[in-house]
Amino acid sequence: MKYNLLNKIILVTGASKGIGKAISIKLAENGARVMLLSRNENELEENCASLRKSGYQCIYKAVDVSNLDDLLDAVEYAKNTWGTIDGLINNAGITDDNLIVRMKPSSFNQVIDVNLKGVFNGIKSVTKPMMKNNNGRIINITSVVAHTGNKGQANYAASKAGVIGLTKSAAKELASKNITVNAIAPGYIETNMTENLNQINKEKLLDSIPLNRLGQPDDIASMVCFLLTNQAQYITGQTINIDGGMVMQ
Repeated sequence: MKYNLLNKIILVTGASKGIGKAISIKLAENGARVMLLSRNENELEENCASLRKSGYQCIYKAVDVSNLDDLLDAVEYAKNTWGTIDGLINNAGITDDNLIVRMKPSSFNQVIDVNLKGVFNGIKSVTKPMMKNNNGRIINITSVVAHTGNKGQANYAASKAGVIGLTKSAAKELASKNITVNAIAPGYIETNMTENLNQINKEKLLDSIPLNRLGQPDDIASMVCFLLTNQAQYITGQTINIDGGMVMQ
């Protein structure tokens, strides 16, 4: 399916691998001008070179999303290159799993800084140019774990639940400027992380998913593209689960 994103200027955090990389490719394939952001400059350079080789418009910048100045600099770079900002995909995220009784405060803080504060920083960095344009799209990647919790992931679940609350608050604040803010909550998606599951754990996992299969990064990328189109202009403040039916509300 094709989405009309011709010349839309979209920033993607966590774009070096996994879901973020898939989103970036899908955006470019549908005509968007894409800025890739993550901490890994080598992977960004490689991904950007691949997109350019295919004839797509792409720039990149190494950033730490927990640092607001990094994102403000990235926004200025994109504006200086292409003139404005049309959309932001807050995808960057990390895990540092452990039971609460064993979790170090530093592990909790680091996950919150990247997964939640990083989304706040992303929204803050694009708000002024989007308000000036009286238009914009912000999409935050959360997780179904935000709804269910998960043993050994108190920090991750808390950060992703916070993203949902942040999404709703930002959506209400920015609606008058024609800026929509939505969240996507992936379930278990086939990435490097799920490749490490042993067969027993994978079978248990599949039993919990009504569609009885893992999702693909492209499933998330397709929803991102849809939310950026004019067909989604009346959708804001929503969290859309893409999980094969694992969490039904």
